[in-house]
Amino acid sequence: MAWRWIPTLYFSQGIPFVVVTGLSAVMYKNLGVSNTDIVFYTSWLYLPWVIKPLWSPLVDRFRTKRFWIVVLQLVVGALLASVALTVPGPHFFRLTLVVFWLMAFSSATHDIAADGFYLLALPPHQQAAFVGVRSTFFKLAMIVGQGGLVWLAGALQTAGHSAAHAWATVAWLLTALFALAGLYHWLVLPKPAGDHAVQDKPQLLADFFAVFAAFFRKPDILRILGFLLLYRFAEAQLLPLVKLFLLDGREAGGLGLTTEQYGIIYGTIGVVALILGGLLGGYMISRHGLKRMLWPMIIVLYAPNLVFIALALAQPGSLVLIGAALAVEQFGYGFGFAAYMVYMMLVADGEHKTAHYAICTGFMALGMMLPGMKAGWLQEQIGYVNFFIWVCLAAIPSFVATALIKVDPAFGRKN
Repeated sequence: MAWRWIPTLYFSQGIPFVVVTGLSAVMYKNLGVSNTDIVFYTSWLYLPWVIKPLWSPLVDRFRTKRFWIVVLQLVVGALLASVALTVPGPHFFRLTLVVFWLMAFSSATHDIAADGFYLLALPPHQQAAFVGVRSTFFKLAMIVGQGGLVWLAGALQTAGHSAAHAWATVAWLLTALFALAGLYHWLVLPKPAGDHAVQDKPQLLADFFAVFAAFFRKPDILRILGFLLLYRFAEAQLLPLVKLFLLDGREAGGLGLTTEQYGIIYGTIGVVALILGGLLGGYMISRHGLKRMLWPMIIVLYAPNLVFIALALAQPGSLVLIGAALAVEQFGYGFGFAAYMVYMMLVADGEHKTAHYAICTGFMALGMMLPGMKAGWLQEQIGYVNFFIWVCLAAIPSFVATALIKVDPAFGRKN
């Protein structure tokens, strides 16, 4: 029965992604690492998602996707145990970065196996029916990770435990979760007849390169790549610093939230607003089509970034005001990002749809990784107020890239 494994599979897919791309930065901030180092080194953790299309054929050629899912969940559990063991040590930053990179690689590979297994284990009508379930439980993992687990780490610190002990405890909790997840999925995942290793074929490598070549031969490919890389150019610089801005003390220009407050306001309220914005964005595209909604959506994506200039100038003490401002910004981000996701579907449409969509997601991750790498250094040089002004100006390339693409007026609109 699909309900026995789809929710848990996609919750398990979401947690390591959140740990690598979100919790790691909060943990390092609690442990006293500089903004420059946090943003630069955690930006590199996106790399496995950038290049995962390159090794996706290996998942097909060796063992079953069911095997990969179970083993990789156990590997993620072992890596989380490694985080718990290394965080209290003197070389925690270097060692945990290595562990997080291995976790990112494992998580990206798990994505390949899980998505492929989903297509093999369900008939087409059920695939469509469970798309919303997949998305819901992946986003639930975001709330649990960025909200609940961050709150727990903060609560432990408030109770008198060191930051290292608090985050080690969170890592041990997740270790147990993934040990149970691996065992559970080993027991309940179905064994579809089509889930087997692809036999060696002489033309397999040639076919692999042909898929890539077909992608780069698409009409207007340079405009497509420009949009994929630049649509979130400003957001790629903003998102890593939002976490640090909320946690930095007021003397450093931040808002001075405790880790517990961060978990509630940004990790829970912010994520819920993000999800609601995404749902509304998808609905509006289904009503009016991508072409008609593209400009309203990019405006809604970037206009709320002005709230960070106001927050940095005023440094309000009201948690209600801070939470409302972050909810508005996250809602706008979710709403505007829906256009990007639908555009990737447009680009991937046609032959090799699955592979070309995976390539698009690689460029999506690259577009987040590269602009964000020096954002921490820039913020430390010019301060939060000037940094947020820069972020608003950095939206200009996004608008230019949007103006250059071509979109079928009917695409995305529900008939």
